[in-house]
Amino acid sequence: MAEAYIVAAARTAGGRKGGRLSGWHPVDLAAQVIDALVDRTGVDPAAVDDVIMGCVGQAGEQAVNVGRNAVLASKLPESVPGTSVDRQCGSSQQALHFAAQAVMSGWQDVVIAAGVESMSRVPMGLAASLPAKHNFGFYKSPNMEDRYPGVQFSQFPGAEMVAKKYGLTKDELDQFAYDSHQKAIRATKAGEFAKEIVPVQVTVEGQKQTHNIDEGIRFDSTLDGIRGVKLLQEGGVITAATSSQICDGASGVMVVNEKGLKRLGVKPLARIHHMYVMGHDPVIMLEAPVPATNKALERAGMKIGDIDLAEVNEAFAPIPLAWLKGTGADPSRLNVNGGAIALGHPLGGSGTKLMATLVHALHQRGGRYGLQTMCEGGGLANVTIVERL
Repeated sequence: MAEAYIVAAARTAGGRKGGRLSGWHPVDLAAQVIDALVDRTGVDPAAVDDVIMGCVGQAGEQAVNVGRNAVLASKLPESVPGTSVDRQCGSSQQALHFAAQAVMSGWQDVVIAAGVESMSRVPMGLAASLPAKHNFGFYKSPNMEDRYPGVQFSQFPGAEMVAKKYGLTKDELDQFAYDSHQKAIRATKAGEFAKEIVPVQVTVEGQKQTHNIDEGIRFDSTLDGIRGVKLLQEGGVITAATSSQICDGASGVMVVNEKGLKRLGVKPLARIHHMYVMGHDPVIMLEAPVPATNKALERAGMKIGDIDLAEVNEAFAPIPLAWLKGTGADPSRLNVNGGAIALGHPLGGSGTKLMATLVHALHQRGGRYGLQTMCEGGGLANVTIVERL
């Protein structure tokens, strides 16, 4: 079977809601990442066979095929197609899977997988709430209601269910959140994000500035401060401090096969070793990364100890902590540069964001295999295993 290689991986630094990136139209922000991938590889823009872009809030500025619109806002010619993917928070990780499958099939040789989300300009849930508000219906169909009577699918009770099922305490969640910020602070100060971040120009109080540091990191965070944040629901264990931050951002990777490698003449960063996706209980919703990881490792003929670094999206602190318990992974190999609790979670942009971080961290630390997974609305999870080259 043909191989799929990652030859470039990049992301913007995250922006807080209403923060430094909120002035960017998401299409133009995504185009910045596309242009950076082209520049980093030196590829002829016309040689890109397709752009596959993940995005959850496909409404407003992110509507009408945000992937194609990002192509039209970039330096790519009009001949390059583009399409948009919604697998909820795993949208751009699924875009990477589709890109890898395309080049492995031989039908395409150079594909950009990317993701974008401006949660400032397209609020979370807008694609469902706005039509419902104007009497254009809701996504839960009569047949779904028959199967799940009275159930309101939601990530918030799902996260609490995961915490309860795995016996996770509020103290454990608070400590994990604090550690996420501390790891992100260390990585930022050490310059470990420099190779993956695409600097973008922003205007702050009338002054032009370069945005290249994740805005969500709380450099003054304390464990006591995190412990003092109000619970999201009475009797629960999760707070805003132990949840991912609303975030604006874009990310992407360029994926090629052997023919594409020869055409570009560049050294690959990583090889796609294995890909897997599964459906799971949509009510608890967020537990799927645990069985998905175990199944992916089994299918790949690997053990969790073979994984040198793992990126598990910190949608809520219980998810990576449950993943550790459910897989037996080494905590010291998990989210070594912090995660979405500190860095932000730009929904459809997070999949390739995490992959950019994972690939560069493997090179910095000399690891061989990396694994990425994330929980996704609907009870889904993608798993991607890469080998550093």
